[in-house]
Amino acid sequence: MKLQNIFHLTALLIGAGATNASLYRRDHDVHDYFAVHLHSSVSPDQAARLLGARHEGQIGELEGHHTFSLPRERSGDLNKILDDLQSRARRRRSLEARGEYFERDGLDGVLWSEKLKLKKRLHKRVPPPMPRGPVAVNGRSPDQAPDPAASTRQNEIAGTLGIRDPSFKQQWHLFNPIHPGNDLNVTGLWLEGITGKGTISAIVDDGLDMYSNDLKDNYFAKGSYDFNEMQPEPRPLLDDDKHGTRCAGEVAAVHNDVCGVGVAYDGKVAGIRILSKSISDEDEAVAVNYGFQENQIYSCSWGPIDDGRTMDTPGLLVRRAIANGIQKGRGGKGSVFVFAAGNGAHHEDNCNFDGYTNSIFSITVGAVDWNNDHPYYSESCSAQLVVAYSSGGGGSIHTSDVGANTCSSQHGGTSAAGPLVVGVMALVLQVRPELSWRDLQYLLVETAVPINATAPGWQTTSIGKKFSHDFGYGKVDAYSTVQFAKEWKPVKPQAWFHSPWLKVYHDIPQGDKGLSSSFEIKDEMLKEHNLERVEHVTVTMNVNHTRRGDLSVELRSPSGVISYLSTTRSQDDERAGYADWTFMSVAHWGENGLGKWTVIVKDTQVNEYNGTFVDWRLTLWGESIDGSIQKLHPLPDVHDHDHDTSIPAPHVDTTSVSPGPTKTSPPFRPTDNVDRPTKPKPSGSTTPDPAGTAASAPSSAPSSGAEHFLPSPFPTFGVSKHTQIWIYGSIGLILVFCTALGAYFWVQRRKRLRNNPLNEYEFEMVAEDEEGFPLSGAGAGGKKHTRRGGELYDAFAGGSDDEDPLFSSGEDDSHEYVDGDEDDDSYHDDGPEATTPVSPARP
Repeated sequence: MKLQNIFHLTALLIGAGATNASLYRRDHDVHDYFAVHLHSSVSPDQAARLLGARHEGQIGELEGHHTFSLPRERSGDLNKILDDLQSRARRRRSLEARGEYFERDGLDGVLWSEKLKLKKRLHKRVPPPMPRGPVAVNGRSPDQAPDPAASTRQNEIAGTLGIRDPSFKQQWHLFNPIHPGNDLNVTGLWLEGITGKGTISAIVDDGLDMYSNDLKDNYFAKGSYDFNEMQPEPRPLLDDDKHGTRCAGEVAAVHNDVCGVGVAYDGKVAGIRILSKSISDEDEAVAVNYGFQENQIYSCSWGPIDDGRTMDTPGLLVRRAIANGIQKGRGGKGSVFVFAAGNGAHHEDNCNFDGYTNSIFSITVGAVDWNNDHPYYSESCSAQLVVAYSSGGGGSIHTSDVGANTCSSQHGGTSAAGPLVVGVMALVLQVRPELSWRDLQYLLVETAVPINATAPGWQTTSIGKKFSHDFGYGKVDAYSTVQFAKEWKPVKPQAWFHSPWLKVYHDIPQGDKGLSSSFEIKDEMLKEHNLERVEHVTVTMNVNHTRRGDLSVELRSPSGVISYLSTTRSQDDERAGYADWTFMSVAHWGENGLGKWTVIVKDTQVNEYNGTFVDWRLTLWGESIDGSIQKLHPLPDVHDHDHDTSIPAPHVDTTSVSPGPTKTSPPFRPTDNVDRPTKPKPSGSTTPDPAGTAASAPSSAPSSGAEHFLPSPFPTFGVSKHTQIWIYGSIGLILVFCTALGAYFWVQRRKRLRNNPLNEYEFEMVAEDEEGFPLSGAGAGGKKHTRRGGELYDAFAGGSDDEDPLFSSGEDDSHEYVDGDEDDDSYHDDGPEATTPVSPARP
């Protein structure tokens, strides 16, 4: 009960208090703030008294999650206490998992906690500078005269709808008169009266100018808030706070005489400002759930920096908030999150390295230029669902801007592609407001139009759809999507299947070979988990490597569809590999999931940078067989990646692999010497293979791709030639050192014994018969020998008073061997600090 005493003492010194869950500015210079998840049996007031802290309120819409604060000079004890409580919780889970008793008390009310810190880690998806050189659109320059027939049709549409907005004719993304058909195909819906009435889209960004004449009539104040300044109006304040207003104009610019029109020009837009200052995970978590019963769609044209070397994901609190919005937003139908794919393609970036865009909860949108080409900036990945029009081929997006009557003609990047899809989703929800977040993803998959058919990388999926890592399922067609939605039958609730953690522990061959590991899913597994058909597939994996950018990963489904989960990045020098990183793919949409799923990890460059494939886990997400019994998936947890149930992965082998699409081809790599990390994760328990196909642990058998460094009698240890050199070199150095050390001590002992006159005397060797009795007479031999008494004594005695002090420990030499698995709690992933790679056991 020592911790409890600390709690009570702290409470007496500091006092306790609570406030309403109102939004107000945090003073991080004076106070430290802690996010705490409480068990339902513990009230926030009880926790405040127990922790001796001030209750700041519930964290947005996250039930059971609260913020507590303390003056900074007094917060150190609380931080330690919360850490101790989390360790206690891990110990409890470990004991209960083994069926052992754990005594519970009031301290178990704290389920999780985290110290909140201000950080600036979210960046707008503004496009990088366009490469130099002439730009043409299907052989036409951007100022080419429009097609006469298309121009006439555009005028007819404007006249019928009464569109007087001066920029409408430049809004080629809505109706393209220069190259007919290369647009969103939305005007036919307007003519049917489908203009977004009754819908609300929240623009999560750097603010929204609610006083712009192009937006003010569609501004939804109740769903708006400024989380940078903690005030109700999210009005732009900085010189570069224009991004959110431009995105809002794409969605819902008013049908009037200012600038242009939005895709859903009769819909409402809210502004949620988060990008203009540093924020905490608490702020972000509240923002993505803000007003989530009325705000239907969240437009997010931002994410981690697109520099080709960053690998970042939202914190646990934010992941829980997004999942909470999916489960409880819009009365349980789910908030709709639309994320821009990212603009780092010129840095070889990939949207699967972004934890927002590779979430199953996100509609990830890439860009296509007005020539239907893949722009120089738009990132590719297996998580990208669709593309929409934006800048890159000479034409940018015309939209609203900050100022009463100010317009923009230079909006672009995937930042501009995402809001167009937000507008289309608003049109769908006008017609079918009861559709779920997954229904909307289905509609996009079903109606997206494959484009640029001659571009490399298109695959035909198991359900006959075309998929490309550059274009997803194709460009969004607003008219087809809404028409399809009118007759769409809502899908049944989401189900899932998590495979066990599969141990690999193999060195990855370099060059044109990859290390493959497979897992077979059988019918009884899917029936047990109530899973009928696949939607999203995720692979969580651990790979150690001294240069992360050399790695690439493929996932091959039973139907033969390939997802390039990870691609090489020439600027990524990180010596971390992948630590519990989850990749996602939508390329397997519609598969039944049965059969062998294979992951192939490649180390693309033959150099001194190398690594080890540690383990992985496959998850299939999809539609349930029986929706009436399906429960909601638990919110993300810090212990989702515990590896206590790891099993040997079946079918581990090195295999030749054909090159992937152009964008996965490895570029030239530098060859500076670095040491290899040697810390993969512990193997965990040896749970039987549910597939019944587990091979023996691969770490005990040589890999088929290992090469001999020494002649064949010497083992390869199943590793590469580089690693064999390291192993045998280390063994040689140890042997030389031990030999030299032994020779030194032998010489020193001989000198000491020689200098002691009491140690020398004569003795007679006595022969023995077969029974061990002494012989006499001639049979005895009778030859005399001289031997040092000290040596004779040392050979038979247990010790001496004048024992060489160099070998004397002064302690009892007995040893107690402790089973290292006794606690079975050696590895828990509690955050970034717990993801350091650990070293594989060598045979």
